[in-house]
Amino acid sequence: MEIGVDSFAMLLTDPATGRLQSAVDRMESVLSEIELADQVGLDVFGMGEHHRANALDSAPAVILAAAAARTKSIRLTSAVAVLSAADPVRVFQEFSTLDLISRGRAEIVVGRGSSVDAYPLFGFDLRDYDALFVEKLDLLLKIREQPNIKWQGRFRPPLNGEGVFPRPHQPTLPIWLGVGGTPQSFVRAGTLGLPLMVAIIGGSFERFLPLVELYRRAWLAAGHPPENQKIGVHALGFVAETDKAAKEAFFPGWFQMFSEAGKERGWPSPTRAQFDQMCGPHGAFLVGSPETVAAKILHLNRTLGGVSRVTFQMSTAALETEAMHRSIGLLGTDVAPVVRGHRPD
Repeated sequence: MEIGVDSFAMLLTDPATGRLQSAVDRMESVLSEIELADQVGLDVFGMGEHHRANALDSAPAVILAAAAARTKSIRLTSAVAVLSAADPVRVFQEFSTLDLISRGRAEIVVGRGSSVDAYPLFGFDLRDYDALFVEKLDLLLKIREQPNIKWQGRFRPPLNGEGVFPRPHQPTLPIWLGVGGTPQSFVRAGTLGLPLMVAIIGGSFERFLPLVELYRRAWLAAGHPPENQKIGVHALGFVAETDKAAKEAFFPGWFQMFSEAGKERGWPSPTRAQFDQMCGPHGAFLVGSPETVAAKILHLNRTLGGVSRVTFQMSTAALETEAMHRSIGLLGTDVAPVVRGHRPD
């Protein structure tokens, strides 16, 4: 199993001082986190995409390219690229360029985006939310197959064989499909034969098993080789020396982020009781000591019937730079070896 970290390059306000982080300092912290993840042997680092004042990740390929020049082994991916509001030609060019800079370490996780800021910004109608994604994913996959294609769609000018360059260093640039809880998205990934990245930001891992099974059935029905299936999980997580220390480092930023999201989306305000429940044995947060987190990852793996990749969303702890670095270090040195070395009973 691959273990990694995802970041939204969040800017948070220090609850003690009311001071907002400097964007320059936060960006340097993000790059240092990717460097450290590479040094401690983690497999992958993902960069999100948001278009709002409290995030610095509107151009994920640029951040990842800077990281590529400072790392040696870690794979670098979007998490996720909001393909519906982007030009697939440009997305492919950006990540092919990243692949050349990194000597074959680039990947793309594409999705529709749970945050919809990109749609009005780039002139798209939210009523076309799914149609945009279907068409643009089709174009992205065709471009991946060959540089010169003839294609016509509804939302982008046609291609008449002009050629899409550069081509990546890897023979085939990996493209994952990022999904939330929509059954049709799981079926789409299976039908297309794409690796699946499931965002689980609450509830329990168990409730996603029926959706993962939809993916597996669609995969087999489409005739794809069973051994090529890849299922990843993106979850909120943080590691510290003890369960208590992990919770105390992670909670303030989590509370701030989800309070703001709740105001925007009409959700109830988050509570400490909810947080503690999600950190418990049956919750979907990977927050705790190395022993607790490793055991929970193995539980996740058993629950979903085999997982290829788990990535930790740690951005809500970004106020604590030292704690973030310790967490990434513990994830690489204490958690990942236990998970990789586990043999099923």
